[in-house]
Amino acid sequence: MLNKIFRGVLTLVGGVVGYALFMLTRFLVERSGSTFFDDMTQGKLALCMIVYVLIFAFVFFMIVPLINRQGKKVAKGIESDLQNTSSGEVVMGTVGLLIGLVLAYLLSNLYGLIRVPYVPVILSIITYAILAYIGAIIGKRQGLAFITSLNLPRTSRQGGGDRRGKQSATPKILDTSVIIDGRILDIMETGFLEGPIVIPEFVLVELRHISDSSDSLKRNRGRRGLDVLNKIRDDYGVEIYDTNGDKSLEEIPEVDVKLLKLAQRMDGKVVTNDYNLNKVAGIKGVEVLNINELANALKPVVLPGEKMNLFLVKEGKNSGQALAYLDDGTMIVVEEGRKYIGKNADVIVTSVLQTSAGRMIFAKPAR
Repeated sequence: MLNKIFRGVLTLVGGVVGYALFMLTRFLVERSGSTFFDDMTQGKLALCMIVYVLIFAFVFFMIVPLINRQGKKVAKGIESDLQNTSSGEVVMGTVGLLIGLVLAYLLSNLYGLIRVPYVPVILSIITYAILAYIGAIIGKRQGLAFITSLNLPRTSRQGGGDRRGKQSATPKILDTSVIIDGRILDIMETGFLEGPIVIPEFVLVELRHISDSSDSLKRNRGRRGLDVLNKIRDDYGVEIYDTNGDKSLEEIPEVDVKLLKLAQRMDGKVVTNDYNLNKVAGIKGVEVLNINELANALKPVVLPGEKMNLFLVKEGKNSGQALAYLDDGTMIVVEEGRKYIGKNADVIVTSVLQTSAGRMIFAKPAR
């Protein structure tokens, strides 16, 4: 029933548009000095007007199904955007919209100098639409960076919000590797990680592609990452940063480069366990929170000269070497330990190599 009413109203609107265009055409022709309409009888003028009205009424009548379909898509898109938009961005978008409308009002006053009927109205409508749209888009896109620079609290875009009442300090941007790793969830549970947690849209896309991979190992890692992300969203809130409309990011093919670019724009920190990304971020001047570095810092201290009893697992890379592992996974290279493979042996630590990628301990059998 509502569709029929809407179709009837739109058809009537089409007729009104047709009549307005007929009058505009007649006015412009007469202003040009032509006597085309003056030479027509009243009957012909009426017939011409009816043709205009019927044509546009028919066109508007036929496009109703298309408008319905597109309207539903637009409504779903608006609903999705609102779900993925923080309250801060809504406020900034509204401010941008109001500024655009004010500018449009000032420009529309100048159109009053144009003495051609309908033209000032048409130009005003176009000006209001364009400036309002531009103002809202600029306000929304710049809102997150502006709020971050003011250090104001922000509401998460998804989930039930931050249940621990964290303030908007420096945004923490998670990359794909740290989500798949899963240790980020344990760190957040300890309360050491403060500020809003941001997940860029392109990271979600990459995570979804990994979870749909034909490789079973990649697929399992991707699904684990999605599970971890859902847990973080439910317990702490996740801010999904929409980058689909950002051409400066869309033009960058590499996900890591996009991540660093976004971190620079938001003045945020990247949370990762990717060693190469850590190095590139240092070159770009982006602060990084490396999970592996944190894990290494919390490992038990092993000093040269310390005696340990280890089970030697396999051969090392060089001749005569054997490998052993601590409970936390740290690899120990035992020189001249090949003959002890498959056995427990007392060893003495000779040196410790500490890097961002991990820690290696070198030892030799105790004599």
